[in-house]
Amino acid sequence: MTQEGKAKHAGPLAGVRVLDMTSVIMGPYATQILAELGAEVIKLESPDGDNMRHVGPMNNPGMGHIFLHANAGKRSIVLDLKREGGREAALKLAERCDVLISNVRPKAMARLGLDYEAVKERNPRVIYVSCCGFDQDGPDAARPAYDDLIQGATGLPWLMQQYGAPEPTYAPTTLSDRVTGLHAVYAVTAALYARSQTGEGQLVVVPMFEAMSQFILGDHMAGLTFDPPLGTPGYARLLTPHRKPYATGDGWLCVLIYNDKHWRSFFAAIGESDGLGADPRFATHGARAAHIDAVYAEVARIMRTRTTEAWRALLDAADVPNMPMNSPGDLLANAQLRATGFLRDAVHPTEGAMHVMAHPTKWSGTPPARGSTPAPRLGEHTVALLREAGYSQSAVEELLASGACVAAQPESTH
Repeated sequence: MTQEGKAKHAGPLAGVRVLDMTSVIMGPYATQILAELGAEVIKLESPDGDNMRHVGPMNNPGMGHIFLHANAGKRSIVLDLKREGGREAALKLAERCDVLISNVRPKAMARLGLDYEAVKERNPRVIYVSCCGFDQDGPDAARPAYDDLIQGATGLPWLMQQYGAPEPTYAPTTLSDRVTGLHAVYAVTAALYARSQTGEGQLVVVPMFEAMSQFILGDHMAGLTFDPPLGTPGYARLLTPHRKPYATGDGWLCVLIYNDKHWRSFFAAIGESDGLGADPRFATHGARAAHIDAVYAEVARIMRTRTTEAWRALLDAADVPNMPMNSPGDLLANAQLRATGFLRDAVHPTEGAMHVMAHPTKWSGTPPARGSTPAPRLGEHTVALLREAGYSQSAVEELLASGACVAAQPESTH
């Protein structure tokens, strides 16, 4: 990358070029983070575009809200990979990239002639990251995978029912996609480090099922950890139906009275040092864990006796952890998120005024640039990226005419 290019991509990954062949949420979330950390991310899309472009609300077609948040800082090129010209263009782009990341099923990538061996032949130093549903050495290797399916397969709906839901239910966030996306981020950065030591690229497989299984079993293997088992699965503190925001006299408050010091301070603050404070069920961490339902139920009863504002003042003074129960709307006005610059207001060139998020980490030596370029329109950078890859203007025009690539239509403003 030129010095001018590096200046545009500040951050710890400045100079790293990523060919992003991902769509929906898992992969784009990972490459969004890489872009925020300074990588140059080239988003390769089909002529139909990433599915999340079409999920509203939106101001203009193809610019849905989730797409806007997961694809800022990237450039979009549209190639029809089923056409020879499109496939060849993808390989030419890969020749110039440090990383190729995909969440297309590996067999489909092989059918397209874009599997690891094909790309490695053109670029031996490439880090090829395959985000897939299942580890490819298992019997489920070829199965399709989506967030809901992986949540179910790794036991999250079962846990929700144990927690008190009337029937099995999914978490209302794309948890499997985003957990796996974070695995993909560290896979990229660790593989880049390994290459810096060995000079060699490699294939890295990041499977959703295994990633979420690690996430769930880390908390909930419990008694099944041992052979023979020492009890049932499930971390009791997380599964008690009383583990939830507490109703106060006029609202709700999130409180976690966790260690022995917190409990002593809490009982002192409410005048119960010689009452509940002397109850053996509350005396130690182990005793509280053994009686967790009763412990949380008792706190719930007490929390109804004061208003939210009164509780916050009392608990803060006693150094007992608490936070308000916020909605997404509350977060947009949150003083902490605004003061740190994590949330800011921006104007997208076609989508108008928006609330946007920054990367949540801070760096003393190689800080990511605040305010990445806006999420691109479909094919917005097709011509420029092909020219950078070495195509002449006439060759680009031939690809456009053949349908092997597509460029964005003229901008429409909100």
